[in-house]
Amino acid sequence: MIWAAVLLGSLGCWVEKLLGYLLPASTLRSPWATRIAAFMPVALLAALVAVQTFATGQSLVVDARVAGLAVAIVALLLRAPFLVVVVVAAVSAALLRAAGWAT
Repeated sequence: MIWAAVLLGSLGCWVEKLLGYLLPASTLRSPWATRIAAFMPVALLAALVAVQTFATGQSLVVDARVAGLAVAIVALLLRAPFLVVVVVAAVSAALLRAAGWAT
């Protein structure tokens, strides 16, 4: 079953890439396509953060990762450098896990 999903996903990626080559250049340069393409990385990163923060397997969880994300948001609002944001969030999550708030 897993190989069928892998092959189907691979075929879908190949078809999507082929469609990109078949579209006229004017379609890709249109204002709406440019606007959508500009928002895609932000949407994908937000989805990745949400899944990695609030999910474990098939279940929804609230643990030290949520607190780490909250600390990161506060650090971003205070205009801390990116490396400081990452370190402060990781340290806060690690301290909460060490205190027993892992799950």
